[in-house]
Order: sequence, then C-alpha cells, then structure tokens
Amino acid sequence: MHGLVKRFGATLALDGVALEARAGEVLALVGENGAGKSTLMKVLAGALEPDAGRMELDGAPYAPRSPLEARERGVAMIHQELALAPHLSVAENVLLGAEPQRIGLVDWRSLHERAHAALTQLGRGELDVRRRVGDLAPAERQLVEIARAVAFEARVVVLDEPTSSLGREDVARLAELLVRLRERGAAVIYISHVMEEIFAFAQRYCVLRDGRSVASGTCADSSPRELVAAMVGREVAQLTPRPAQQGAAPAGEVIARLNSLRGQRLPREATLELRRGEVLGIAGLVGAGRTELLRALMGLERVVSGELRVLELSGARAPHERWEQGVGMLSEDRKSEGLALGLSIAANLGLPHLERFARAGRFDAGALERSAAEWIERVRVKCAGPRQPIGELSGGNQQKVALARLLAADVDIALLDEPTRGVDVAAKAEIYALIDRFARRGERQRAVLVVSSYLPELLGLCDRIAVMERGVLHPARAAAELDERTLLAQATGGGA
Repeated sequence: MHGLVKRFGATLALDGVALEARAGEVLALVGENGAGKSTLMKVLAGALEPDAGRMELDGAPYAPRSPLEARERGVAMIHQELALAPHLSVAENVLLGAEPQRIGLVDWRSLHERAHAALTQLGRGELDVRRRVGDLAPAERQLVEIARAVAFEARVVVLDEPTSSLGREDVARLAELLVRLRERGAAVIYISHVMEEIFAFAQRYCVLRDGRSVASGTCADSSPRELVAAMVGREVAQLTPRPAQQGAAPAGEVIARLNSLRGQRLPREATLELRRGEVLGIAGLVGAGRTELLRALMGLERVVSGELRVLELSGARAPHERWEQGVGMLSEDRKSEGLALGLSIAANLGLPHLERFARAGRFDAGALERSAAEWIERVRVKCAGPRQPIGELSGGNQQKVALARLLAADVDIALLDEPTRGVDVAAKAEIYALIDRFARRGERQRAVLVVSSYLPELLGLCDRIAVMERGVLHPARAAAELDERTLLAQATGGGA
C-alpha cells in the first residue's frame, strides 16, 4: 500500500498510509480505536475505495471494485463485527457466494464436506455444519468466519480482533492455523489490542495513529511498551488500577446472593455473594456458563431452581424490572444486543433513563445531548459529536459508549460481559479506572460482576475471582491468592 488517503466528509480517516505485508509472515497492525485500522483493511478488502494512493498484490496493480472481486484475487477479511447470515447453516456461511454446483444445483454433499474440512483445520471438526449460525455462541460464529478464509485458500488473510470471543483452547488452535497459513505462503495481517498475542504470533508490526503509519519494525527487536507508546504518542502508566499483590479492597454489605442457582441449560449450579464496593470476576472457558449466569441475573435467561436475591427482591425478574431495581448489564454481543446502531450516540447513552430528560411533559433533546457530551469526554470517545450515529464509530468506541450508558444510568449492580472486547490498550486503562471508581465512589458503593476471558484483566481489576467450570461456579477467592496458572487449571478441571 502506497500513500492511501480516505476521507469521510470533513474527517480524514487515512492520511497517506504505507504498509507492506509479505508472503509467509504475520504482520501485526496496531493502533488505538479510531486510528484507521479497520478503514485501511476495508480498502484492502474492496469494501471502500481510496481517495488517493495505490495498492499492489504480488507485484501487480490491485484496485478491487467490490469485496467479491477482492476475494477472487485472494484477499479474505474476517471482520471484528462478524459478517454472517444467521438464518443460514454453518456450511452455507462458510462457502457463501461460491457454493459448489452440480448440473445447475447446489451440491450439498460437497458443500458440507468442504465446510467440514475447513473447520477440521481449525481443530473444530465436531461442529455440525448443518446447524443454523444464529443458534451458535459468539465464539463459534467467529470460528465460522475464520473457516471461510480457510476454505477459499486466500493469499492475503486479514484477521480483525479474531480472539475477542475465543477461549484459550480456540486461541491455541488459531495459533496453529497461523503457522499453517504462513507455511502455505499466505500473508496474514493481524489486528489486535492484546500485546501477548502480537508478540506471540507476529513477525513484524505496523503502527497507525490518527490515520497515519507512524512506526514499523520486527517484533523480535521491540517491546510491548514501545508499541503502546507509538500507538498513543505517550507513555502509558499502570494499566490496571489494583495489581493483585495489593490485595482486595474492603467490601460492604451483601447486595446479591445466589444459592445453588440453576438455569435452563447453564449454569448447572452457582452459589455466590456479591458485596457493595467490590469488583468480582468470573473466569472460565468459553461455553462454561459465565454469560448465562449474568443473563440469568438480568432476567434474560430462565432460572429453573435455586435461590436468587438481588438487592431487596427475591426470585427471578424481567429485564426491565432489573433496570428499575438498579441492575444494568453490558452484553458481550454489542452489535445485536448492546447498541441501537441506527440511533445517535446521545440516544444510545440515554436509552435506560430517558425520563430524566423530560421537562414539563416534553422531551428535552438538548439536555440529553449535553449529558451525552459529558460522557463522551469522560470516556474519551472519538466521534464527531453526540448526534453522530453510533454505527459509524469504531468497535472500540462503540464499546466505550455501551459502558458509559451503564455508568450514566447510576445502577447499583453492573453486570459486565467482556467489557474491554475490541478496546485498545490506552482505552482499557481508562475503562479499568472507570470500573474501579464506579464500585467505590461515594457513600452508596456499587458492585460489579465482570466476566472476562483475559485472565490478566481479572487479576488486575478484581478483588475476588470465582471460576466457572462446565456450568459449576467454584467458590470465589481473593485475587491476591491467585495467578493465571491456578485459574486456568481450575477452569479446565485440573485442580482447585
């Protein structure tokens, strides 16, 4: 890529970006949310046309007019916000647009065999290719998207935050896939905010900041600290607010209690006490029942048996009753459940409490926008203003708005499912600080229950951590007593 420029009205998204990806290597593309990474890759994938600059593929001019043309030239992109048809099967999604045919009809046997072969390469051959994608968990949907690139044997594979919904086992399989892609001579462009992954998977890196390529080099000759400084243009201090060795913060009264709670499918058994003033983490593998536990607490999943008491009310409640009670949830799936992508940033921030902006029986849009502007500044959302449609923001900035809405609602209990998914390093530090202050601010301390697949996040953010293993929640322990190895061993059934 040579001198690529892309404008959206007055916004200069790409300002002369240069990038080189080589066959048989993984190139890490890093930068803050809104730095231009996704825009650059959409240009490469034929979804956007650059205003200036040129591209070459295998030494020949490359200017795709559509994603289909880019795919035919051997470029495959796995988006952070998955591009799947939920009403179709796994196999139909893997080979969408290139279904094998026989005498003018779809060859279903060949379709299923090719899809199965692609999933087998990912180590997930047990996934039924006839299953409807809409019925899959987020992690399984992400694997279907990756399998699509494998099935088409792409020359250039772009992975945008591929591990954001994956557990450790699937991340390990992805690492093996990257090795196979390199051996096949493919060029892999890997977008991630997780420094451990970048230095484990990539050979070289390119840093974008404010739409410009500002640094590049080899991972072997660089450090995570150097990359973060290049990304944000400054040194980033302590990432998490409370390293585990500092011990737990003092907690107050019990605000929620679960006793042998059982859901319709998951969890199988969960006993837990959540106290005011604490951040309590839930660790575990994907599919262990962590998300289902949060959804049961919020009234989004049916509770079959057990005791559930939240604040002063016992028993299961509907989601709107939980909101009224002072319980809010940040969904793992922000695209489908977490945000109204067609509405403005201000509307999304105010949705749970629009009645606050009523004046003399009339809705005060100005008050809503002023409140939204304050939160935009507080959580540092990169945007044109409160009126901008939230669907136009980068994934990380959308996540900030989703979290800010929860904080602005002033709930007593915040249920956070993967709160920093797709968020850059500097923004993570800001979100951690927000969560920490939220739990402890003022006389009326709040409580936070957070699910995360990133163990260093839980160890640095939480006072206590409980591990969920195959639907069973183990007793919570002080974060100061735990480490990654202990948590992982318990999550995989390898010991307490």
